[in-house]
Amino acid sequence: MLDYFPKYFTTKAIFLYFLLLMVVSLAFFSQVLPFVWWIFGLTEVVGFFFLSNYLTRKWANYSPELFVKQLFFLSFFLRLIWVIFSYFFYSNMTGQPFEFSTADAINYHDRAIWINYLLDTNNMEPYFTFVKDSYSDAGYPSYLSFIYLLTDESILVTRILKAIYGAWMAVLVYKLSSRNFGDGPARIAAIFVALMPNLILYSGLHLKEAEMVLLSVLFIERADHLLRSEKFKFWDIIITFALAGILFLFRTPLGIIALFALFTALFFSSEKVMKLNRKLVIGVWATVAVAFLVGGVFSSEVNELWSDRNENQDVSIEWRAKREGGNQFATYASKSIFAPAIFIIPLPTIVRVDGQENQMLINGGNYVKNILAFFAMFALFLIIKERKWKDFMLIGSFTLGYLVVVALSAFAQSERFHQPALPFMLILAAYGISRFTNADKKFFIWYLVLIFVAIIAWSWFKLAGRGII
Repeated sequence: MLDYFPKYFTTKAIFLYFLLLMVVSLAFFSQVLPFVWWIFGLTEVVGFFFLSNYLTRKWANYSPELFVKQLFFLSFFLRLIWVIFSYFFYSNMTGQPFEFSTADAINYHDRAIWINYLLDTNNMEPYFTFVKDSYSDAGYPSYLSFIYLLTDESILVTRILKAIYGAWMAVLVYKLSSRNFGDGPARIAAIFVALMPNLILYSGLHLKEAEMVLLSVLFIERADHLLRSEKFKFWDIIITFALAGILFLFRTPLGIIALFALFTALFFSSEKVMKLNRKLVIGVWATVAVAFLVGGVFSSEVNELWSDRNENQDVSIEWRAKREGGNQFATYASKSIFAPAIFIIPLPTIVRVDGQENQMLINGGNYVKNILAFFAMFALFLIIKERKWKDFMLIGSFTLGYLVVVALSAFAQSERFHQPALPFMLILAAYGISRFTNADKKFFIWYLVLIFVAIIAWSWFKLAGRGII
């Protein structure tokens, strides 16, 4: 098995990105990607692929203790640089230290200040009404208000904490991957998480994704520990289901998928993972938790989500097509298109589209995800082919379950809504890389051709649908 990310793949991925920039710029010269987003994209792509090759080689023989220390420091250092840089970059570009199209971030910021105002005036009744009416939106503003209370509403300190969370998440991914796939793939996966531009991005934003993704990884890591550990501890059960409950406060479908993954692992995991008596004990507790969370506390949100399941995507697609500056071709998008490509999308925006600065900024990160998706899908193919899927039910069911929900939602093409599944996709990609052989290389080349054509077609789609070309 490979314990590093070979240069064969990284150099070809970098070369293809350069080629795409050149070809798309020449083909759609009137809408060439602004130079500032070239710099971002090149930094994201070259930085990720160069460092992932270099570090997976250099750190392969480090002791586990040294590896974890280096991993945490690298993850935190990269995120801290971005937190500081982005604070001043956004302030210069938008006039405030918030990202472009910042409605959600400003809403969270203002809501947190409002909660502290209610606390100061000893009038918490409006807050409790807010929580009761909007469970899935209450978690992050409540957390943010607590941080603001301790830091005098410091935006910068809030984001430095996000950098710490990102570093901790990389360590959790290493622990989780080690138990499932072994030390070699685990190191690759953890380095991927440390370097992944899309994960670094949210450390510098005032959105809930950094905390939400950490909670998702922490839940799966603790649940995996609960299922696989030799000694049974009641405290492990409490922590696992408490984390599931907290996920409902950040995004209702995420909490549902977390419990779905746990139940799937309980029912279908092989005896190599857990014995029957443990399945029964944890299953009883899981049933109680589901009855309390889904059937009681969060029942109204779950029912609303279920009742709206068929029209959410259709309404969103129609809005995207008819709004000012929208894409009239959006009406051709559907579940049947998104679902087969859900591992790969979103494709990068490498043409100039006014109002899509956030997408242009992270174009390189989306390209990195496009490339790594190949290895994640290769890993799933191997797991199914070798009939090992029962050994990896928790990670597999959470990842696939969440991506299916996204594919059927109004946010299938939104990079932000793919975040909770991204660390687990990177784990699968690392395992796929570790199992790659010379005989498999031809499939990677064919995939690069597919991505090349798809991104050029996507660039045309974004411009033609808006009547720009």
